[in-house]
Amino acid sequence: MKTAIVFPGQGSQFPGMGKDLYDANEQARALFERANEVLGFRITDDMFFGTEDALRQTRVTQPAIFLHSVARFLHSGEDFPADMVAGHSLGEFSALVANGTLAFEDALRLVAARAQAMQEACEKVPGTMAAVLGLEDAKVEEICAGIDGVVVPANYNCPGQLVISGALDAVNAACEQLKAAGAKRALLLPVGGAFHSPLMEPAREKLAAAIEATTFHEPHCPVYQNVTAYAVNDKDAIRRHLVEQLTAPVRWTQSVQAMVNDGAGRFLECGPGKVLQGLVKKIAPAAEVG
Repeated sequence: MKTAIVFPGQGSQFPGMGKDLYDANEQARALFERANEVLGFRITDDMFFGTEDALRQTRVTQPAIFLHSVARFLHSGEDFPADMVAGHSLGEFSALVANGTLAFEDALRLVAARAQAMQEACEKVPGTMAAVLGLEDAKVEEICAGIDGVVVPANYNCPGQLVISGALDAVNAACEQLKAAGAKRALLLPVGGAFHSPLMEPAREKLAAAIEATTFHEPHCPVYQNVTAYAVNDKDAIRRHLVEQLTAPVRWTQSVQAMVNDGAGRFLECGPGKVLQGLVKKIAPAAEVG
């Protein structure tokens, strides 16, 4: 039975995140302090003592979750044997540190650049996201395609749970049609913008430049990337898919299914919270999670 290590994305943050690792482990503490130096501000203050609102700022949220996830993977004292890795959206950067594709500092700089670019894109072109529960993916896709304006499937989280993203009016219109079509819920999410939609194009262009200037290494185990939902072992393909990810959907359901098909029977989540454990159990009920 193979083991997959999975890393969460935005939304899994909480006040106090990572402080237990910082206090208990000297190597983890050094990693946190190095992150403060690289970022140019004390992100540990936001993580350990900040409010929920402070942690919701994209420029803080993304590097905080990345740092917590990588510190736990590297320095928690737990054994994380990885036959394959994957990350949900932002979590893909943590996964690429875990499988050796990116050095920690390089990945942290990319996460910071990504967060800043996404924040600027949100301010330039306002948008939103909504969670849709209880409909088949194909029906959600069909309704989104028929809406006047930008609204697209953004996160295929698990069967019966799909997040849509786009312009505010278009997302609202889609929610009304989705509820009329039988969705149990179609609720706007408290997010700053239309992530994983065409409205993130300005951020994609900026991230592409940062990724192009970063050294990528050959991975020592495959990463199941959001864009492809299959195993990727080529560093140039990984680089390309990271750029595409900003405007493309997160195919988490399909990624977990592909990992199971390739022999994964055990999924270990590294990072704040247990969101991915719950999603994996809905996608692959027979899998072990932890």
